[in-house]
Amino acid sequence: MREAKLAETDEGLVPEGEGWFVLNLHDAAWETIERGGTWLALEAEGVPNQIGVGAHVLPPGESTGFYHREGNQEGFLVLEGECLVIVEGEERVLRRWDYFHCPPQTGHIMVGGGEQGCVVFMFGNRLPEAKTHYLVDPVAARHGASVSEPTDSAREAYGERTFRRVPSPWPPAA
Repeated sequence: MREAKLAETDEGLVPEGEGWFVLNLHDAAWETIERGGTWLALEAEGVPNQIGVGAHVLPPGESTGFYHREGNQEGFLVLEGECLVIVEGEERVLRRWDYFHCPPQTGHIMVGGGEQGCVVFMFGNRLPEAKTHYLVDPVAARHGASVSEPTDSAREAYGERTFRRVPSPWPPAA
């Protein structure tokens, strides 16, 4: 297997094409969306992966998306700070080094908490046949993290929100 190219952008490095790569999180280009924090998916665009891996920086009150359940298993490890996980309609506070195991078909979403929010390491299967369902949930809605109508379409769930690349917010430069 060959090494993938790391392309330089104004926001940082981005892996391109198939292959292995080594990338420091501080040097990478991240993405953001209004009220959705800032995240880094450690993968090349358009390249299928068996496992998705990334990090998400969540300021207080911002969420990783909308409450949903999917056919893939996921795991979330809080690296820094505090967040709220809403799982199957229940709220649980997670702090540094807390791990949330999320089996397939488990309704969930994470919301930045405390005074500084959090940084979460995320990973999960990427099975092509697994579908994501965005659900209406009253607990998630209190935090602005629920769709108003159930949908199986990410485009419908996120509507006109625009994703954009940004420089790395974390970790701090060494």
